Amino acid sequence: MYHPTYPSDPGGVHTKTGLMRWASHANPLTIKALSLVPSYRTYRQMYTLLQQSQWWSREELAAYQAQALSRLLDHAYENVPYYRRVFRERRLVPGDIRAPGDLELLPFLTKEIVQANLPDLKARNYPETAFEYVRTSGSTGTPMGFYYEKGVSRAREWAFMKTQWDRVGYRFTDRCVVLRGHVVDAASRGVYWRRALFGRWLIMSSHQMTEEALPAYIHWIRKFKPRFIHAYPSTAVILARYMREHGIEPFPTVKAVLCGSENLYPWQRSLLTETFGCRVFSWYGNSEQTVLAGECEESTHYHIFPEYSIVELIGRDDRPVRGPGAMGEVVATSLTNFVCPLIRYRTMDVAVATEKQCSCGRQYPLLEKVEGRLQEFIVTRSGHPISVTPINYESEAFENIRQFQMYQEEKGELIMKVVRKSAYTEEDTRQLTRELRWQLGDEVNVHVRFVDEIPRTEGGKFRYLIQKLPISIGDL
Repeated sequence: MYHPTYPSDPGGVHTKTGLMRWASHANPLTIKALSLVPSYRTYRQMYTLLQQSQWWSREELAAYQAQALSRLLDHAYENVPYYRRVFRERRLVPGDIRAPGDLELLPFLTKEIVQANLPDLKARNYPETAFEYVRTSGSTGTPMGFYYEKGVSRAREWAFMKTQWDRVGYRFTDRCVVLRGHVVDAASRGVYWRRALFGRWLIMSSHQMTEEALPAYIHWIRKFKPRFIHAYPSTAVILARYMREHGIEPFPTVKAVLCGSENLYPWQRSLLTETFGCRVFSWYGNSEQTVLAGECEESTHYHIFPEYSIVELIGRDDRPVRGPGAMGEVVATSLTNFVCPLIRYRTMDVAVATEKQCSCGRQYPLLEKVEGRLQEFIVTRSGHPISVTPINYESEAFENIRQFQMYQEEKGELIMKVVRKSAYTEEDTRQLTRELRWQLGDEVNVHVRFVDEIPRTEGGKFRYLIQKLPISIGDL
């Protein structure tokens, strides 16, 4: 799961000048090839719609989705060679698909298919200047390149993100600490942060959060007086664990921790809530922009944006999963990307749906929880997959461990890489092994290996499990 860096509110001041001011101070990578005026217009149009549509009835949302899907399929059939070929092979025309449920008439789109057919997935009615090439990090083991619409896709995405953050009171003028994989150029001189957005953002390096440097991080966060902390869960956890171990009080000005781009595990939510003394707000999405869902003011269920995409959950037989608590792979059809349509795209993410209705009043479909990537399952000796999500990493067995990462390349064999604290003993190894065997069962052997450090990904994320075994939804 991943999302690029978002501006706090590129149009939240409700003026084109506000967006242009933001752009003049933002990270250049964030606004690469961004045409400001069209971007602002796109942002404002989408944001304005979402202020209304989030309160529509289910019937109104269904009507919007049906119309958006019809427009997308007509466009794909007429202008995208890959989909023209798919329709003809199945002797279909767009009119045969009248509702989201009819999408089953079309095949799934995988990362491998996208890579093999990328030139034919580009819409022919757009000029070459409209295409912005984007490449995923390959956290599932399969990197993939595709296209955004230059100056449009990112602006539209920001409108959805700002709408989500509105739910916890986020405003453009709020001060925010950012801990999301950034590398600060001055870190070699002992300065691990820099200011952005007229000083309203304190962007802190995620790569220098050592035992020696963390007191300085805490000092500057407290001095900065942020209202929000925007972080990867794994980076926020480093800060929270240090604060808890040293009895450091929460930051009194922080209203919420905004967590995204990595799966938020229950033990992380509990730790962050307790340590920071505030709400932890999480969302789920991907860099392909095929699905976006976030929590609300009143619950931790993920509210799927029906204006953003059509989401299916499929099971072992590649058919929709049914019933409460049913787990399936997320398959999504983007309703916003016309330059490179992704229809019935297999995300390789696993989630659990619920038919409950949230008390917030929005009639959005809900996900009860997101289990994470298919590659975030441990495989037992008999081939049974176990999700890492419910594992409790806050037990006493982890007290003398500074950092850890699981690694698997054989069924039933799990390697636990451990960075030890100075107080670590052989008894900690025995306790850790017993704890994991108790949580994982007798069909998984645990082997502890000591390392000096555990690297993050190129994007600054942390993977708690490196899974080398191939896993599909049919294995669950």
